[in-house]
Amino acid sequence: MKIAFVLGTSAGGTGRHVKMLADGCAARGVTVEVFGPAQTGRDFSFGVGRGPGAAGTPVGFTAVEIADRPRLLGDLRAIVRLRRLLGASRPGTVHAHGLRAGALTAIAVAPALTRGPRHAGALTVTVHNAPPAGGVTGAIYRVLELIVARSADSVLCVSADLEARMRAAGARRVGHAVVPAPRVSVAAVPGDVSAETRAALRAELGVGPDRPVVLAAGRLAAQKGFGLLFDAAACWRDTHPEPLLVIAGEGPLEAELRGRAAALRLAVRFAGHRQDVPALLAAADVFVLPSAWEGQALILQEALRAGVAIVATRVGGNPELAGGDAAILVPPGDAAQFAAAVRAVLGDPALAARLRKAALEQARALPDEDDAVAAALAEYRRVPRRRPDG
Repeated sequence: MKIAFVLGTSAGGTGRHVKMLADGCAARGVTVEVFGPAQTGRDFSFGVGRGPGAAGTPVGFTAVEIADRPRLLGDLRAIVRLRRLLGASRPGTVHAHGLRAGALTAIAVAPALTRGPRHAGALTVTVHNAPPAGGVTGAIYRVLELIVARSADSVLCVSADLEARMRAAGARRVGHAVVPAPRVSVAAVPGDVSAETRAALRAELGVGPDRPVVLAAGRLAAQKGFGLLFDAAACWRDTHPEPLLVIAGEGPLEAELRGRAAALRLAVRFAGHRQDVPALLAAADVFVLPSAWEGQALILQEALRAGVAIVATRVGGNPELAGGDAAILVPPGDAAQFAAAVRAVLGDPALAARLRKAALEQARALPDEDDAVAAALAEYRRVPRRRPDG
């Protein structure tokens, strides 16, 4: 079996997911090539080393500049380059990730383009995010969605709402993408993070033993809903002692968010990029995920494994991951309800204990990386190859 993965610009979950699949397939002896932007290749070390474990074949990487937003000339160049590269390598399966990479790849392998070498394998596309709503950008992504739905042999989606969208758009085969959070070397269970570690973390954050810590983690971008979180924090400011909101992560909105936090006079600590998120989760009183949209959020999976009380928005794949009672889920965009849920957890030790116990129980059912690679390989084997004549 020979597999080609295609992805666009990524600084987060999509890139990590493709890296995991590529390394996992290579470790099982599959020939793997990855096509994507040069910077994404450097960020995720594509083409460096082998798959996990002693066995495995090298993962090849070739730069194809697929930008994070439509650029006509750049997109045409990417299509031509993909067509030439895939025609030369002739993988049995091409697996593109994201609507933009998926649509450009679908055009590149379209049988209607008769000149030059032609890819004859199956095309699988994983849809990782909901398309933007409204405006010119929303209209463009609707077209990309239709191209993927009508062209891909298999469409995998990270949440049930995306599966419904792709079926409605005309996709012939729709399945569920398994997107696990990576296992960490430090056991992310409250009892496994020592009292000394928690005390040291709280001292670093500047909080005493009685002050609650509300933790958020993620890329500082619009999707993650930190504006909603700040509105909620303004609602719980009269709580005594006032919780400290800790935000771990970096991103394009950092300066704007810092300015807004200062203007609202919120008790916020921007912790930047952290390598010890499991320990931070275990030391927090509440983990919050205020996203406008999520798929199978890796940080939510990590929070479940950490056994922390969780408040999140009821969007995308969050309800599926949290199950029935492992988190308090509130409607997106409702700062008052979000704040009330955080207040409830901080003010009711019994509720917090129930949430922590339910989180650990739900975490036991989460898939791991082996499950994700096995599911992907099974899908590749089930999807029939497209004929060279279409």
